[in-house]
Amino acid sequence: MQQTDLKQIERSAIQRVKKAKSFDTLAQIRAEVLGKKGSLGLALRGLGALPSDERPKAGQAINDIKKKLEFALQEAAVRLEGRRKDAALEEGRCDVTLAGRRIAPGASHPLRIVEEDIIEALVSLGFEVVDGRQVEHDWYNFEALNIPADHPARDMQDTFFIGPQVVLRTHTSNVQIRTMVKQDPPVRILAPGMVFRNDDVDATHSPVFHQIEGLWIDRGANFADLKGVLKKFATVMFGAETKLRLRPSYFPFTEPSAEVDVTCIVCSGKESSCRICKGTGWLEILGAGMVDPEVLKAVGYDPDEFQGFAFGVGIERVAMLRWGIDDIRLFYENDQRFLKQFSPGGSS
Repeated sequence: MQQTDLKQIERSAIQRVKKAKSFDTLAQIRAEVLGKKGSLGLALRGLGALPSDERPKAGQAINDIKKKLEFALQEAAVRLEGRRKDAALEEGRCDVTLAGRRIAPGASHPLRIVEEDIIEALVSLGFEVVDGRQVEHDWYNFEALNIPADHPARDMQDTFFIGPQVVLRTHTSNVQIRTMVKQDPPVRILAPGMVFRNDDVDATHSPVFHQIEGLWIDRGANFADLKGVLKKFATVMFGAETKLRLRPSYFPFTEPSAEVDVTCIVCSGKESSCRICKGTGWLEILGAGMVDPEVLKAVGYDPDEFQGFAFGVGIERVAMLRWGIDDIRLFYENDQRFLKQFSPGGSS
């Protein structure tokens, strides 16, 4: 191969390298010039046909061209890599001249707000918060609470059974039983949590809802103490002027038992046309009573030595009254327009 032919290969290859716009193009040039079947590869194999005195000079020329082309390819690769990085940066670049996007802060769910307010109010009276299991044995959910298998109260709660003598708890009273089984008196606990009953879904009912129950067992705990605890609860949740009314009622696990009402949070009992209290001036809020001696016996307490009281309130019920919400389903739909009203910057 003539010297002029080698110079032509060099000029053409270097020009192509300088114009290359992709790594694929560089790879193609390398193969066509430096590969075994490339133009320089053929030139190397053709050295044997040259006179012996011309071979060293021709071989040196080919090697020089190879070095120049390798250097050019390396420079081109660096150039293309730089362009690739610049393009990636440009594509992901943050335009600081654009208007900012406000990030909405998170906030507690309204049901959690109510739960925390109740706990904060009653923990100051010496109550301790205790958690418990949602899937429960029949004995803890019913039997120990004076609700045997043939008791009408079971029909009232219409339970979800998920196995022989295994239920989704219908109240958080199971936490009270488990605590008393493990702990000697005195006992003063709050048991918040999710409960399950086979209710049809409508504006005021749900098969899944939330309760918080309280239990106070000691030698001298009495009905007056119960009323004092409920008064603290009512004034914290509904205002200092809130009054209580206790009406005789029935629960299998308390005796005597009472339904607890608070004065209407809308009209305070002054409007006969009030749509909330229907003109009665009172709103039913929870159930309470003195713990039945049979319950104390079931957990191994001596009812002649210890007594106490219990109460239970639906958190959804309190939230609906507190904020004038008329549909329980709103708490579970996770509609941002509804939930944001209860955030620190909302309009609640």
